[in-house]
This record gives sequence, C-alpha cells and structure tokens, in this order.
Amino acid sequence: MGGAAAGLTLSSRALFAAGETPKPQNVLTPDQALARLKEGNERYISGVMKRHDFAAERAALAGGQNPFAGILSCADSRIAPEFAFDSGRGDLFVVRVAGNFTNDDAIASFEYAVKFLGTTLLVVLGHDKCGAVDAAIKTVKDGAELPGHLPQLVEHLRPAVKAALADSKDKPDSLLADAIRENVRLNVENLKSASPILSQCVADGKIGVVGGIYKLKDGRIDWL
Repeated sequence: MGGAAAGLTLSSRALFAAGETPKPQNVLTPDQALARLKEGNERYISGVMKRHDFAAERAALAGGQNPFAGILSCADSRIAPEFAFDSGRGDLFVVRVAGNFTNDDAIASFEYAVKFLGTTLLVVLGHDKCGAVDAAIKTVKDGAELPGHLPQLVEHLRPAVKAALADSKDKPDSLLADAIRENVRLNVENLKSASPILSQCVADGKIGVVGGIYKLKDGRIDWL
C-alpha cells in the first residue's frame, strides 16, 4: 500500500507540474501581485502597453506555468483580463463565465492554481452594464422567463440581485450597478471561505482575494 500511495503522489506531481517556475518574476506576495495588476491596468488605460515577446514566452512556458494571479471574469466579449492588466502569457489564470460567479468548477480551478501553480492573488472581476446581471434582475424582479439553461445561470446571481433590491427603494436608478457590485462582493467572500484549500490559504496569509469593477468606457478597474 505504501508503494501504491507513493505512486499516486508522484502521479499527482507529474499531473499538476508542481514546482515549475518558468517565470521567476511571477513569484510574488499577494500585495505585490495586486500592485502589479494595478500598474498593468494603468498602462492599459493610457494605451501605452508593454511589448510582449510571445515567441520567447511560448518556449519558456512549454514545461509549466506559475501565474501570479487568478481572475474570475465575466465571459462578456468586451472584457479581456489579459489586456486589461497588460499581462503576458503565463501571468494570469483566468476562469470566465457570464456573471463572474463561483461554482464548484471555478473553486476547484482556483484551488489548482493556488495549490499547484503558486498563484497568490485571486480577483473577482465584474463590469458595468453586465447583461447577465441585468437578465437576473428582470427574472427576479419582473418574473421574466428565460430559455434554455439561462435560468440556471440566474440562480447563481439571485442572491446579489435580492440584496440589491432590498437596498434599492430609495435609489432605483442604481439597481443594476448595485447588483453588479454586490455580486462581486459575494463571490469574493465565497472564494475566501471555500474550504479546505482557499480558506486555509487566506487564513495563513498565503493568498489574497479582492474584487473589482471594470469600466467599459475607459477600461479602468474600480477596486472594492
């Protein structure tokens, strides 16, 4: 049994490419990782971005990866985290789904990034005028019916919409913006409390979890 267990351990290491650091510059603390994202976003906003040598990066990354940040982003075609943070290949571990919400698959993906790839920062990245959140509002508030699998998506966004509705009596014009912000906030908490891996890493100070809202007009990210 000891031999079998050892074999399983070796297989896991081989499967997840543990310990690979093809980009030493990506070995960062959570605070350093956040600062790097903010610097990249400022370059993106100004339009003066780095020149990335993708050919050299391909060769360096052929044997493994060590992304410094994980991004939970909406699938909206106007949002591209790699551009928004002016990052190169192998820098960001991106999970995308309409409405940028956590589920078991997303959590498992980030567990992989944190446990085996050395990622130290997770970001929930929402954006203004989010169509998924707007559809959830119409469903929850107005009883609209959606086709196909869309109702399943809405269920993940329902808690944020209900929380925003409860606070929207005096400010109905900001309902969508409030629901988008609340959705980011709730999913930051979901990642922070996801046990056993992420919650323990947060408690130990090994990773940080933050949220932000991408502004479509100028590409700026408002950090929560």
